[in-house]
Amino acid sequence: MSEIPKILAGKVAVVTGASRGIGKGIALELGAAGATVYVTGRTVTAGHLPGTVSATAAEIDELGGTGIAVVCDHRDDAAVEKVFAQVRDEQGRLDVLVNNVYDAPGSARWIGRKFWDVPPKAWDAGFDIGVRSHYVASVFAAPLIIESQGLIVSVSSPGAVRQIHNAVYGVGKAAVDRLTADMAHDLEGTGATAVSIWPGIVNTELLQMVPPDKDGRRLVTLPGEGTFDLDAAETPRFPGRAVVALAADPDRLARTGKAWKVADLAEAYGFTDLDGRVPRAD
Repeated sequence: MSEIPKILAGKVAVVTGASRGIGKGIALELGAAGATVYVTGRTVTAGHLPGTVSATAAEIDELGGTGIAVVCDHRDDAAVEKVFAQVRDEQGRLDVLVNNVYDAPGSARWIGRKFWDVPPKAWDAGFDIGVRSHYVASVFAAPLIIESQGLIVSVSSPGAVRQIHNAVYGVGKAAVDRLTADMAHDLEGTGATAVSIWPGIVNTELLQMVPPDKDGRRLVTLPGEGTFDLDAAETPRFPGRAVVALAADPDRLARTGKAWKVADLAEAYGFTDLDGRVPRAD
């Protein structure tokens, strides 16, 4: 494979929740494009699911970027504040913040449940890590992002506008997109951009645990949503390429305040997934 152009050389990014999944894919693509990438998360030892912050940072180095692992519990505001203080002290700048951290395994246990079957603790978990965490990181990142006229990307979902998984999931994603819109409003005049992105079905480490059937197909059925072929899903690197394209776009401010499907960004910017496809789940 030919070397990926280092179009983000000299840029600095923070990706929250980057031990695995979409966050890891985004962090790797930013690193492959030459950025210095701070990867945050709680995981320091691989468990039931693979991945740690230090492993992601090491892979970023292998791809030609600079990976810096920071152990951070995004429920701890003081710890989050320290992340951005560290970035300022060590780099003096921040060009990209990716709000990705989310409790996917915890959320998965409530997929397909009616709202009365989803306990209030699931609401608290989904909003603390997935909405509030995005707000807190953005608050502490904002001075640096404004200085660089940089980019805030929040990972959201089409669940913001249609029924997916359950009520808690949908309301949480709608909140993320509303946060994006309001942050963009407040950033008006600074040159900084805030957007949400909507990946499709992503073949994360969690979904990679789904075994093949007797025909060798890896199918997952989501109650009320349908059956999906995971071998046709997008890789976690695909949304990462969307973030790189946005970060490198001198005209990205035209996209501020809105949510964008990753597949639509692929068609607009001309990138593909690792296998050359532009996967679409809709």
